[in-house]
Amino acid sequence: MASFRMQETISKLFVVFFFLASPVLLRAHKYSFQISEDLKNKSPQELVQLIKESDSASIDTYERALWKKSNYPSLAQTYYELGLFFYEKEYFKKAVFHLNKASILASEFKDYKLLCAIYGIKGHTYLREGKNQKALDSYYEALRIAEEKEYIDRQLVVNSGIIIVLKRMNQLEKAREISEKMLKSIKETTFEKKKNHVMMLTTISDVYLDLEQYDSVLSFAKTGIKISEKLDYKEGLVDLNIKKGIVFCRTNRINQAFECLLKAKDMMQNYDIKNQFFPKTNINYFLASCFYKQKKYKKAIIHLHEILDTLEKKNLNITPVIQSHLLLANCYSKINELEKAWFWHDKYVKLNLDYQKNKDKTVSKIYGMENQKFISEINELKKKQVANEKQKTKILIFALFISVVILGFGIWYYNKQKRNRIVFSELMDQIDQLKVSEQKNDQSEDVKEVVIDDVKVNQILKNLEKMEESEYFLRSDCNLRSIATKIKTNTTYLSLVIKEHKGKKFNSYINDLRIDYALKRLKSDKKFRSFSIGSIAKEIGYKSDNSFTKHFKAKTGLNPSYYIKKIQDLEKQLL
Repeated sequence: MASFRMQETISKLFVVFFFLASPVLLRAHKYSFQISEDLKNKSPQELVQLIKESDSASIDTYERALWKKSNYPSLAQTYYELGLFFYEKEYFKKAVFHLNKASILASEFKDYKLLCAIYGIKGHTYLREGKNQKALDSYYEALRIAEEKEYIDRQLVVNSGIIIVLKRMNQLEKAREISEKMLKSIKETTFEKKKNHVMMLTTISDVYLDLEQYDSVLSFAKTGIKISEKLDYKEGLVDLNIKKGIVFCRTNRINQAFECLLKAKDMMQNYDIKNQFFPKTNINYFLASCFYKQKKYKKAIIHLHEILDTLEKKNLNITPVIQSHLLLANCYSKINELEKAWFWHDKYVKLNLDYQKNKDKTVSKIYGMENQKFISEINELKKKQVANEKQKTKILIFALFISVVILGFGIWYYNKQKRNRIVFSELMDQIDQLKVSEQKNDQSEDVKEVVIDDVKVNQILKNLEKMEESEYFLRSDCNLRSIATKIKTNTTYLSLVIKEHKGKKFNSYINDLRIDYALKRLKSDKKFRSFSIGSIAKEIGYKSDNSFTKHFKAKTGLNPSYYIKKIQDLEKQLL
């Protein structure tokens, strides 16, 4: 509660300053104006109604009249309603402006439920603008109030927003952990089988999509669609059909993907769906992806231009928009329009670099908030147990322990970075000598002893060498059976020869070939380095970026993103 008192004190001072300074500021700037007697006599609610019903040219006049009102107890709620109105109209700057006014007044009057709602909508506003770090700040503040005041409904709403930010930052395990808690607590709220329940399922589905747990996504979609049909909730039906379409697209069930995506598109055209940008973008992107898989590149290009030709600057840092630039570049490359391909590829590289910078800042914020949570918990324990000296001592020891843990984490992180630099340097030397280190043999499984004559062994080894030279191991369908067929032997002989002469199991052998290839190509190929981790993974035969990252780190001790960044740093030093 100490944090609340501090916030209230600051807010009071700010409110006093704001209302004392406002007339001076207004006269000093363009807001010097005269309010008509008719407007002076209108209540805040009447002015809000005028704002909602007016064209953009008249809105400023009514807003200025509203700013003059300072003696109405419900003014915080009024500003909140205006913020919500402008948020729904996608006038995000105006939304934040009015929400800031609302938060000052709500804090002054200790209306914590309203204050929690205000910060939640601010988070949604920043999220829609792609300002992930500001969104996270607002969500954490809303969550702090919701947890301290035990507003369970508000906790679910805020956590839905936090999940989206975590997903954008690729913090998928953290997002899944929150998702599982939300699914368990939905029955304790008023949201069950209501619109908020559907909205929660659509948000959680995005996390499981990125985790490639497609059966879970289809299960959530089935539940959400059933609820949406009973409620006649069109937005939910659109979003969940898109989720199904994405699953079918990614699992190469193209006809089913088209069915779901086109159904969602029809609903978008036939019903008054709010906030159309995100669903339209996802529909067009995955329709383009389906056409790309069918090698119908010109049709894919049409859908991608539907996204990019009318794009507003505020939406440039949204992931599907960034990926649309890359897919469009690939489509033009496939039809040999190389000038256009490079144009869209260069745009993709710039947007992706900006996105990665903002992502790093937001990830740091996530970890910072976790540490702050530890400290807040310690302070609460101290306050509750201050009368008991023995317990007080335990709390101090616990606080010291947490401090040591945090300090230890800092030292560990520093040492990890130092170790990464050493590993990277050694890796560079090894690549230069074409001697990338191999993983230790996995001896956990016994192989049944089989005798093979030397002639067969030599033939298998020669054929393996040809397979390596042709880079067959980069294909996603490369496996023990397909290679055995390709080099004209059986899987038992092939597995045994690889174990005996390569010193490793088959899977380790293929993964080493792929990672060695990635290391050398990333070092030498600037264009390859500009690809997303997911695109690099697919290029070298992996079905997901998580699988690629796991094997890359297991072999080298480094994350691919770290390795790429260090290569780029080395290039800059040489320029």
